[in-house]
Parts: sequence; C-alpha cells; structure tokens
Amino acid sequence: MATVELNGAAITDAESFHVESQRAFGFPDSYAHTMDSWVDCLSYLRDEDGMSSVRLKKDEVLHIVVTHSEALRERAPDVLEEMAFCIIGINERYEDYGEKAALELELR
Repeated sequence: MATVELNGAAITDAESFHVESQRAFGFPDSYAHTMDSWVDCLSYLRDEDGMSSVRLKKDEVLHIVVTHSEALRERAPDVLEEMAFCIIGINERYEDYGEKAALELELR
C-alpha cells in the first residue's frame, strides 16, 4: 500500500495545508492551492496525467497519514474537517467510475 505523510505540525491554516499537500503528494507547480484543485489532483491517482507524483495500481489504496493531527485539530479544525469530507467525495468519485476507493485517512 502506498503511503503519504502530511505533517500536521506544519499546517496552521488553509494555505499551509496546500503547501504541505503539494510537497507530500508531489502536485505540479500549476497546483492552485484550493480544495477544488486538491480534489482534482487526488482524483486521478491511477491515471498517467501528471497531477501527482503518486501513482496507484489498479485497486491499490493510498494511505494518507496525518502526523501531529492533534496540533492540526487545535489550530485548523476546519482544514482537517474539509480534508476528511473531500476524501469521502473523492472515494465516491472513484466508485462512480467502477473503481475501488483509492484513499484512506489515518490521524496520528
């Protein structure tokens, strides 16, 4: 299983979330630092579109680990909530296309 770690201690607001996400997921320089763009980049992990340095095989799941999640929850609970909500939506998108859900979130 592929794993990406987001450092919750480095995330204090929406902008720092996107900076950390771009680093961790290998999003392209054109990444717009919005949740719509985050969803788009993570919706094509099984495709060869260059939206992320992460590539998943058929039915493979990306394990997203947020370290220092308590610090993130204290400083930016809305960011954590929106990320979890978007992961659910992304997984639904994969399932709508007849694929296995691709993302799994773990808070540490």
